[in-house]
Amino acid sequence: MITVNAMGDNCPIPVIKTKKAMAALTGPETIEVLVDNEIAVQNVTKMASGSGGKVTSEKLGDAEFKVTIEMEGAPAADEAEAVCVPDARDNTVVVVSSDRMGSGNDELGKVLIKGFIFAVTQLDTLPKTMLFYNGGATLTTEGSDSLEDLKSLEAQGVEIMTCGTCLDYYGLKDKLAVGTVTNMYSIVETMAKAGRIVRPS
Repeated sequence: MITVNAMGDNCPIPVIKTKKAMAALTGPETIEVLVDNEIAVQNVTKMASGSGGKVTSEKLGDAEFKVTIEMEGAPAADEAEAVCVPDARDNTVVVVSSDRMGSGNDELGKVLIKGFIFAVTQLDTLPKTMLFYNGGATLTTEGSDSLEDLKSLEAQGVEIMTCGTCLDYYGLKDKLAVGTVTNMYSIVETMAKAGRIVRPS
């Protein structure tokens, strides 16, 4: 395990430090990058993914984030300059109301919703907020197959909000593992202000 401490560093320093660590690899290795803002998470994630790394990220605190990069070895030589891209979020709200996607086979539906959430992590422009209610509330709780992807989105600045009434109904109030609890007023307000709403159905 290699740790890159980029806390307090302004862009493009976190990306440069991470590229140097990746270039020095001689075999399979995991690199942990510590940064203090969502934009750094977005930039490091984009660079590392483009270099062949398997990237996940997690918000550890108010100004503490960890990006984990699994590499098979040093990436191919890349002379591209480390650039600072602007915030990769727009005013899109993703609304998830079920723990499965589509109608028909329930097991297939669960596979599809997991794939849908993973696909959101791969978007060039991330949503501003993801809302989870009714059956969708179970996706943000302990044991969910989508937790890793949702934590990665949260670390990149995507607001993850889950209906508190729904968590209570399913007996999951103490099992929330990512994001925050919200209420119906906030859900309606967020949807009303959205530039675009995306719903898996």
